[in-house]
Amino acid sequence: MRQLIVAAAVLALTGCATAYNLTLMPRDSGKLYSGYADGIQGTEGRISITIEDKTYSGTWVATIPERSTGYAFGGGYGWGGRGHWGGLGGTISMDNPQGGESKALLTATDGSGLRCDFRGTWGQGGGVCRDDRGREYDVQLRSTPPRG
Repeated sequence: MRQLIVAAAVLALTGCATAYNLTLMPRDSGKLYSGYADGIQGTEGRISITIEDKTYSGTWVATIPERSTGYAFGGGYGWGGRGHWGGLGGTISMDNPQGGESKALLTATDGSGLRCDFRGTWGQGGGVCRDDRGREYDVQLRSTPPRG
């Protein structure tokens, strides 16, 4: 029985994996660069972006969730022939109309850094990255199947 529970948990986590292809364009040219991000449960993960011949790697974390969940209680007094307290409740989920927000901190092997702020919902969105020299990049995010 325990193996069945563990297998179900692994399948549930695998089903919640997210992955994104990133496309970046600096604000001072039309050249495109690319990156990849992945994560579990949409709250944190790894990210990698290549600009010119330099690859920045690091992590991203959700700073504002894309959606919130909670438990709603309901109840009342029912007379099913015996007079008893009946209560029903359930879990509800609500989308954030502004989308979720995430922050990424990345470094290259030479010690230089890249900081990114993302906003989006339902597997797509965008944001801005800035390197140590102050160069800014507009970013598009698109969901993709997770890499194996």
